[in-house]
Amino acid sequence: MISLPRRHVLTRLGAGAAGLLLPAPGLLAQNIATAPTLDVPFVPTPQEVVERMLQMAKVGKNDVLYDLGCGDGRIVVTAAKAHGARGTGIDIDPERIGEARKNAEQAGVAGQVSFKVADLFETDVSPASVVTLYLLPNINTRLRPRLWKQLKVGSRVVSHAFDMGPEWPPDNTDSVDGRSIYYWTIKPAHKRAVKS
Repeated sequence: MISLPRRHVLTRLGAGAAGLLLPAPGLLAQNIATAPTLDVPFVPTPQEVVERMLQMAKVGKNDVLYDLGCGDGRIVVTAAKAHGARGTGIDIDPERIGEARKNAEQAGVAGQVSFKVADLFETDVSPASVVTLYLLPNINTRLRPRLWKQLKVGSRVVSHAFDMGPEWPPDNTDSVDGRSIYYWTIKPAHKRAVKS
């Protein structure tokens, strides 16, 4: 699904009483050619859920947090500002990454965090001690073997709303205002599973 901001696609023409909405000349084709293909639409995680996710993972100043599909960067920024962690946000949408960088500057944590326009399936997450997600079930299950392979034993994974399928039951679950949160740790058995 290609997500194009409406304001870039349509130009309101005032001619006549109809007030027609038509594509701006040349703009539609240009945006379609350059717009990223989004596997998951951007839906912000409520701040109360962000805080509970970080609490469940026991994020602290020695942690390196990676947020896959970081959107506006709120999880990475909160981890840095409230818990002293370093963090990296990954998103395929340059507009979201721009927002995330601005939010980090405004929060005074730009020196602790970074944001990258990248495909999360091509991102090396091995430096992370904590990975956070708010993706869709099929994306989580596709990511699962990558997390098992790249993360160190003891690394923590926290997901808002969706689990990792029956092959990886969560260690813990919680709920904030009816929103589910799932928590896992990487164990030696996971490392063995991806080697076989």
